[in-house]
Amino acid sequence: MKEVFILIGSNRGDRMDNMRQALQMISLHAGTVLNKSAIYETEPWGFEDSISFLNQVVEIETSLQPEALLEQLLNIESKLGRIRPFSACSCNFKVQISGAGQPDSGSDHSESKYTGRTIDLDILFYEKRLVFTDNLMIPHPRLHERRFAMVPLNEIAPGLDHPLLKKTISLLLKECRDQSKVTEMK
Repeated sequence: MKEVFILIGSNRGDRMDNMRQALQMISLHAGTVLNKSAIYETEPWGFEDSISFLNQVVEIETSLQPEALLEQLLNIESKLGRIRPFSACSCNFKVQISGAGQPDSGSDHSESKYTGRTIDLDILFYEKRLVFTDNLMIPHPRLHERRFAMVPLNEIAPGLDHPLLKKTISLLLKECRDQSKVTEMK
């Protein structure tokens, strides 16, 4: 069994119900939920939208390999009304590892076509594995740039080491330049 961290997000429809259904489907089709963060309300990242997102990070234990897990998560998204108009990993860039061990992206987030969505399920980490395919990048290539992902991840795994950046989640959060508002839901 492998430990995996998944980011759940929603800003369309009944956001809280979308999150609840996604978590239930993850438990049924992807793996056992070991831990979950609080739910946070966050500003859209990479595009303008009047509706905030709800985001949560869950840690699961799964027997699925990364591509099979991605397939299950995409199926869950589809069942909850998500339409992905571009690449499954929604990263739309190529990654090369620089001499310093930092991922170098071929584009910035302003070139992407991010939109609102009923549900978004992103694999942040799969153990300490590095996966770079046309459909999947693990660890998530922009995780360390996004407070909406870093804050809930830091809540449940502050000491987790990023296998590429060689820093803990708590340190990466302190270094994160993103100033987007992230508020815990009460």
